[in-house]
Amino acid sequence: MTHSVDHPSRAIRGAVVSIVAYLFLSFLKIAGGLSFDSRALLADGFNNTTDIIASVAVFIGLRIAARPKDEDHPYGHQKMESIAAMIASLIMLSVGLAVLFNSSRSLIIGDFTTPSPTAGLFALLGAIIMFLVYVYNARLAKRTHSIALRAASKDNLSDALVSLGTAIGVLFSTIGLAFIDAALAVIIAFIIIKTAVEIFLDTVVHLSDGFAPELVDRYASSVLSIEGVEEVRDVKARHLGNRILVDMTIAVSGNLTVSQAHALSDEVEEMLADKHRVSYTHVHVEPVEH
Repeated sequence: MTHSVDHPSRAIRGAVVSIVAYLFLSFLKIAGGLSFDSRALLADGFNNTTDIIASVAVFIGLRIAARPKDEDHPYGHQKMESIAAMIASLIMLSVGLAVLFNSSRSLIIGDFTTPSPTAGLFALLGAIIMFLVYVYNARLAKRTHSIALRAASKDNLSDALVSLGTAIGVLFSTIGLAFIDAALAVIIAFIIIKTAVEIFLDTVVHLSDGFAPELVDRYASSVLSIEGVEEVRDVKARHLGNRILVDMTIAVSGNLTVSQAHALSDEVEEMLADKHRVSYTHVHVEPVEH
């Protein structure tokens, strides 16, 4: 039995908000970094340009995931959410590595600059905007259970922290500690890389049908509490985009009629949907062997 969940199309709004925010901030930070001679702000701006590409990938993935099932995709297109999140993580990783290389080179050769204090204000504005975008997308991801949008919200939060760190770095640079600006660019690179790796590993788990064992145990315990279910012999679960699919074998009294066993299966499906947000449950019924 399939139970409806929030459609991926609702999550598209979050991707659009991210794209608009990144377009504005990338222009603002790159222009500010060049004008006020701040490597950290410039690195933050280039990070936001790749965030545009990553957000577009999430947008496309969500649009495809929202399509209904067809002859070639009998289970639907929801896995495109995970694929979109993986593409976004790889884009983030490439940028993080590039920023790390350039900023590390500046530290090693001692090529420092003293940015204008105005660069710090640009970075602080960026931090505020991205934190607001993060709050919006995190809440929307929670409502829609969107894997891709959850990954995008993590990127939003890391960008807010990066911009805040950039503002602090500019402040230290303006009081004579010019190397702090370049050092902050290195830290920015590591934050980008860390976030990218976390998103990548999360999507690998989803695409390889990995599932948290503790959740499977909760499903089994809940089903055992239903009157008439005497054993839970097997439980398997996996993600399909923002949906959870469960295959379960239960044992019931051999004295039940086919209609009674079928009604019990429906009760199991309804309970898992209501209590654990399971979208689809396939229940196989076996008789108890005394």
